[in-house]
Amino acid sequence: MKTKRLYTIILGPHTTEKSVRASDRNQQVVFKVAKDATKVELTQAVQTLFSVKVVSVRIVNVKGKKKQFKQVVGQRSDWKKAYIRLAEGHDINLANFQ
Repeated sequence: MKTKRLYTIILGPHTTEKSVRASDRNQQVVFKVAKDATKVELTQAVQTLFSVKVVSVRIVNVKGKKKQFKQVVGQRSDWKKAYIRLAEGHDINLANFQ
């Protein structure tokens, strides 16, 4: 796989209360990823970029919310997030991620 593609797959960390709980309990990290990303590509990208061992990857398609501003109805765009489970003893420090 091309290294340029590896850098464009992962868009950034997704930090919420739920993702912090997942990282504490299950050694999982949650990333916002490209819409066309696959599990194999994500596994390779995380292992290459962060030098960790990935055990499993779960991908979730998030539908955009419908919003209304006075009489105008709009919709936020759909996006994709990935729950990446790391092997025992491996960790990703998201504070340094840009």
